[in-house]
Amino acid sequence: MSKTETGSRAGDVLTPAEEVKRAVAGFMSEFKGFQDDIQRKLKQTEERLTMMDRKSHITARPPLSGGVELGAPHRKAFSAYLRHGDDDALRGIEIEGKALSTAINSDGGFLVDPQTADRVKSVLASAASIRAVASVVNVEATSFDVLVDHTDVGAGWATETGGVTETDTPQIDRISIPLHELAALPKASQRLLDDSAFDVEGWLAGRIADKFARAEAAAFIAGDGIDKPKGILTHTKIANDTWSWGNLGYVVTGVAGGIGNGDAVVDLVYALGARYRANAGFVMNSKTAGLIRKLKDADGRFLWSDGLAAGEPARLLGYPVLVTEDMPDVATDAFAIAFGDFRAGYTIAERPDLRVLRDPFSAKPHVLFYATKRVGGDVSDFAAIKLLKFGTA
Repeated sequence: MSKTETGSRAGDVLTPAEEVKRAVAGFMSEFKGFQDDIQRKLKQTEERLTMMDRKSHITARPPLSGGVELGAPHRKAFSAYLRHGDDDALRGIEIEGKALSTAINSDGGFLVDPQTADRVKSVLASAASIRAVASVVNVEATSFDVLVDHTDVGAGWATETGGVTETDTPQIDRISIPLHELAALPKASQRLLDDSAFDVEGWLAGRIADKFARAEAAAFIAGDGIDKPKGILTHTKIANDTWSWGNLGYVVTGVAGGIGNGDAVVDLVYALGARYRANAGFVMNSKTAGLIRKLKDADGRFLWSDGLAAGEPARLLGYPVLVTEDMPDVATDAFAIAFGDFRAGYTIAERPDLRVLRDPFSAKPHVLFYATKRVGGDVSDFAAIKLLKFGTA
């Protein structure tokens, strides 16, 4: 027996070929084990991901008893701020709504949630004020400019061979309506706010809307324009026969503090230009309405007629009547009735945001809520509104 054969059996000495073969076999065995381990781990990871995905679907599935409340995070955060002053949840929330863009107010306070803002706006829109018939625009600036072309381009007849004379050019007036801050300051006890059954958002919306509606309505009629909108009756008033732009024309009743036979109401209607009468209406308070609805024509028919359907306004000479208590009572030389196209004649400009600042310190044990919004208003077309003066001149 040779030395090589003896070494191969005993394992003491291997030829180069045998060493390579054994090394390759060991490597392949280890590589196969590595592959098996990788496959096992991948399978386990896939099983865990599948289980997590199934659990997430189960969690996200809405309950059978109702749908998901989309505004819940914003409402819960705002409710926590109103009840306890906890503003952590509000910070960083981006409110997506028609009226709001963000919950953060850089100069103090927070914007209300969309549902509360819409509730306040709906009350303001339905309140008995000029807002119900005026033009309302949303602006992001500190003022709103109305451009009014109250003249017309000149025109004339031309012949085939004759020269064309120069015609008048239109004149543009700019009316600037500044925005002013309207504020409300309702208060509630902390004990009431701690009551989970208390609808704090509904209560706050109601108080804010009531305050804003009363303040706005008064300003749109008689506001002096100083830190508030400029009202209709604040502008200079002249007899309609001598009316000029920048003034409001009026018609007299011919009776000091009285209405006479009612012919002045007809004169008031036709003092307004024909292009405005199609969308015109009357504005007066309840006492004046009680006086006017007694008027009859020559055939004994009432000039006033109640609405035929629920919610439809009463009509005077066929035109709708808005009854707002901020108009003055009938008295000598009082301008107690306005008639016109108020959508063209009066413009209300406002910012869309409504802000609330919680103050638990100034009125302990009560909590104050300082609510603000920016609003302005002014006459935008002096030809679109006429007044009835209860006097002789």
